[in-house]
Amino acid sequence: MKVLVCDSISPRAVERMRKACLEVDVQDKITPEELLQVIGNYDAMVVRSRTKVRKPVIDAAKKLKVVVRGGVGVDNIDVDYAQAKGVKIMNTPGASTHSVAELTIAYLFALARPIVQATASMREGQWEKAKFEGIEIQGKVLGIIGMGRIGLAVANRAAALGMIVLGYDSRTVGPAPFMQMVELDELIAKADFISLHIPLTESSHHLINAEMIGKMKDKVRIVDCARGGVIDEEALYEAIRAGKVAGAALDVFENEPLSDRKLFELPQVIGSPHIGASTHEATSRIGDEVADILIAVNQEGCS
Repeated sequence: MKVLVCDSISPRAVERMRKACLEVDVQDKITPEELLQVIGNYDAMVVRSRTKVRKPVIDAAKKLKVVVRGGVGVDNIDVDYAQAKGVKIMNTPGASTHSVAELTIAYLFALARPIVQATASMREGQWEKAKFEGIEIQGKVLGIIGMGRIGLAVANRAAALGMIVLGYDSRTVGPAPFMQMVELDELIAKADFISLHIPLTESSHHLINAEMIGKMKDKVRIVDCARGGVIDEEALYEAIRAGKVAGAALDVFENEPLSDRKLFELPQVIGSPHIGASTHEATSRIGDEVADILIAVNQEGCS
């Protein structure tokens, strides 16, 4: 089986696949145009968040049997169209849980204590001690929208830090001793911090919009380490300028790579280029799970 690795995974995973007699080509900087030219030669492809697997790619992939997404979400893949063409879509949902949860907690601290802004000020030679007064997260209400693996991991960590954790999910979620499940309206009204951990779907697109922000507490702080597009970025921009939202930490954006940097003109906004799963440990786990999947799919074995 010929495998095209379009985004970076661990070298160990690539070596494991090759030892299992898979023919693996690593082209982790392949452009969309190059992908269309070569994908017809492959039985399987590995992607993370960078590579988009849309209808033109699927149509060009005449031999394709499986796409493995190294990570949680599959919104960069036209899943229904691929499956209609007989292409399996698989992912590694548990591999990056801890990394994304830890980044979320880091952002909670960075929104409470403006360490990013203070560092930038000091690099400019300033000593603006009075300017950077923060707040404690101890005793604050954290509202988590989306209680899958990552949401639960964030809730567990936040509760250990003394936060009051409220969770919302459209699905039924089992009881957890460190948090309380509530309806979305209640969560929005009570939360001092809101963290998003939901996939991008038709119903979740711009879930956090001007109307929803208007129902939030004044000086709320928002973290999105889930998917770009679940926040209306224009509405967020206006809410921060108006003082309704005290700060936002964003790892994901509606259009990636980020082209419109208007949000980052605001000092209350901090962010990163979709690095939630970018730790050494997560990369290793993702690679191992990708290798396990493709080795299992390859029924022929070594000839």
